[in-house]
Amino acid sequence: MEKDILTSDVYEIQLVVFKLAKEFYGIEISSVQEIIKIQDITRVPKAPGFVEGVINLRGKIVPIVDLRRRFELGQTERTKDTRVIVVETSGNIVGFIVDLVTEILRFSSDSLEPPPPIFSGIDAEYIKGVAKVDERLIVLLDINLMFKGEEEEGLKMLEAGK
Repeated sequence: MEKDILTSDVYEIQLVVFKLAKEFYGIEISSVQEIIKIQDITRVPKAPGFVEGVINLRGKIVPIVDLRRRFELGQTERTKDTRVIVVETSGNIVGFIVDLVTEILRFSSDSLEPPPPIFSGIDAEYIKGVAKVDERLIVLLDINLMFKGEEEEGLKMLEAGK
């Protein structure tokens, strides 16, 4: 059972930390299947705007989402550091394009604070909290809440190859 990271119990959190634009974000490592270099992506007609397309990852069709576009931060410029973080979210396998994966980070849950009120908005629900680690702020994402309704169904259809 997944722990609620904002409870009073102190425990260790392990994140894959990545950069989008100039900000740091984290995803709990238990959701991450692998991190790969960017590869050729096949575009899919009528996919949501933040979906780049699909890739064939060892025989499995994986939808690829540009997290910059998902967060309305523009489109990711591909460099030698660009990576795809392959995750499992709500039973779907999805790849997230990020600017750079910086590290695997362990820290105590007492370094985590709830999202500030300024994060209120339609997309704030998938922000679990903000961690203060070594003078940096890392926004912790809840990837299970990032896609809902039609978006989630669209990703399932892409993954199924329909």
